[in-house]
Amino acid sequence: MPGLARREQPLTVHHLNQLLLVCSLVLLVAVAAVRISSRSGLPSLLVYLGIGVAMGQDGVGDVHFNNAELTQVIGYAALVVILAEGGLGTKWKEIKPALPAATSLALVGIAVSVGVTATAAHYLIGLEWRQALIIGAVVSSTDAAAVFSVLRKVPLPARVTGILEAESGFNDAPVVILVVAFCTAGPVEHWYVLLGEITLELAIGAAIGLAVGWLGSWGLRHVALPASGLYPIAVMAIAVTAYAAGALAHGSGFLAVYLAAMMLGNAKLPHWPATRGFAEGLGWIAQIGMFVLLGLLVTPHDMGDDIVPALVIGLVLTMVARPLSVVVSLLPFRIPWQEQTLLSWAGLRGAVPIILATIPMVSGIAESRRIFNIVFVLVVAYTLIQGPTLPWLARKLRLGEAEGAADLGIESAPLERLRGHLLSVAIPKGSRMHGVEVAELRMPSGAAVTLVVRDGTSFVPLPTTVLRRGDELLVVATDPVRDAAERRLRAVGQGGKLAGWLGLAGNHTGPHSRHSGQ
Repeated sequence: MPGLARREQPLTVHHLNQLLLVCSLVLLVAVAAVRISSRSGLPSLLVYLGIGVAMGQDGVGDVHFNNAELTQVIGYAALVVILAEGGLGTKWKEIKPALPAATSLALVGIAVSVGVTATAAHYLIGLEWRQALIIGAVVSSTDAAAVFSVLRKVPLPARVTGILEAESGFNDAPVVILVVAFCTAGPVEHWYVLLGEITLELAIGAAIGLAVGWLGSWGLRHVALPASGLYPIAVMAIAVTAYAAGALAHGSGFLAVYLAAMMLGNAKLPHWPATRGFAEGLGWIAQIGMFVLLGLLVTPHDMGDDIVPALVIGLVLTMVARPLSVVVSLLPFRIPWQEQTLLSWAGLRGAVPIILATIPMVSGIAESRRIFNIVFVLVVAYTLIQGPTLPWLARKLRLGEAEGAADLGIESAPLERLRGHLLSVAIPKGSRMHGVEVAELRMPSGAAVTLVVRDGTSFVPLPTTVLRRGDELLVVATDPVRDAAERRLRAVGQGGKLAGWLGLAGNHTGPHSRHSGQ
């Protein structure tokens, strides 16, 4: 394998078998590494980067790979999949209250961060202004996967979670535009021209993403596909279509794919758990492949002179630029200092900065290799510092909050010829539906619990059957009441048998309601 970059022999079946063997081994090692990262509290990106470096020319694999253009193309493709998976998992009800603050942080915060970091790179490291601005833009994007991989065991206030999630989905788009603009040949345009271009591209991307997401969700809800396995493929195809349409229209394809995926993820599509699992699997494969490839592109023995500059720029970014961007962006929203402190420290860098660092290499910018090395060292070093300390800081700031009632897992399958839907409802641990009788669900007319699966045994429930955690219910609902039935089930899952009295969403008890199972 040391001659990987130089060998130009025709691809044979034997070579294909070798390639498949290597890829499968890398994936198995990477999947096993997820367990290591979850136990250590470190984001998995460091493990995957380490695999790539170990396979590279300074590692045991001795693979010589220096194709920055191919890395950028694959990185963009992987980033589209990662953003789509993130959008599908974003709950609108959680980010809606935090949307103004997150938008401000993703736009105003980016400007502050780029300015402060670029100034430090110019005066402290001695980089020319173009290189300094490129580094400032590259490292200003946060990474949702890196943040939540270390915060998944620490329940946070909904506002903090919503701001972090929405910011990480929104700030990729303006950062990509800035990096491409700074890497364009010739002098950097006036700031107001650049601001106008960013605004226009974001508006085009947002409009296309929302349009594609709405059309796609409407189509999937009204057209029954012949096989359940086609729904995950269709959802991902729609999300990728949003990216392609946005990019071809000279808008932000990254914002388009995130918004389209978010609309699809909140549209209550058929076979949703299967679709979500498929998207998560694709997201993991994209991350693994992307980070391993980025690790291969690194030449560790050439990084000696760039370690100190990377640490200096990272220190300014972490201790000055990020906190200042949080304070300035969130000034109108009166967010407590504890939450602002966590938001400042939670600005983890991950996949996006390293991918964007390949743009100046492809564009032929002077000292582009040094820019890539600085960004790579910065991401690795400060992820090692910030990642393990994030849960500790959240606890010290007393931002962990008790978890509420667990939400139900509801999967819907359309019954096109019968003009109805079959809802599969899983009652998780912590759901307040535990102990509720079937009759107390007060399902709308046209919906009924037809089967209960408990401990591997299925039976037809009576109105007096008491539901338990771990049960799986099969609910049949006609088209007109499908949404009302799901709202009622979720309301009981959150509020128990008194959900209607507590004012939670769901149908009210009235002349048009009936007891399920009667």
